[in-house]
Amino acid sequence: MSDATVPDPDTMTEADLPAWLTEVYSPLDNKLGIELVSVTPTRATARMPVAGNTQPAGLLHGGASCVLAETLGSLAAYAYARESERVPVGVDINATHHRPVRSGWVTGTATALHLARSLVTYEVVITDEEGRRTCTARITCALVRPKQ
Repeated sequence: MSDATVPDPDTMTEADLPAWLTEVYSPLDNKLGIELVSVTPTRATARMPVAGNTQPAGLLHGGASCVLAETLGSLAAYAYARESERVPVGVDINATHHRPVRSGWVTGTATALHLARSLVTYEVVITDEEGRRTCTARITCALVRPKQ
């Protein structure tokens, strides 16, 4: 699927987000305060507050960064797989944490690296409010037919 058939992620607003997202949005995303910005088959973006998502030392929890990455990769994969009536199932996620974040918001952007019939992979870059890379993650999902 090309991005020509979906809204431009750089100009999307919350009103432009696909209606089907309400069916797959996770309660965990709500708990972490994740706010979606855009979702297309090739790219998804969201932001997340650092407050409430820290580890005991006061830094953004690495697990929270992984949840943001998995959310973005999975939602982009859902957008990609919808036409084939498949659903994404995570099979691998990894993350490298480059720098600590103590306050403010982080923004994650998942970009497709590989889109095929049964497997997709996204790179997720998470940045702080100054645009500095704080985490790089990769998520791979198998695209499977849902059980009836």
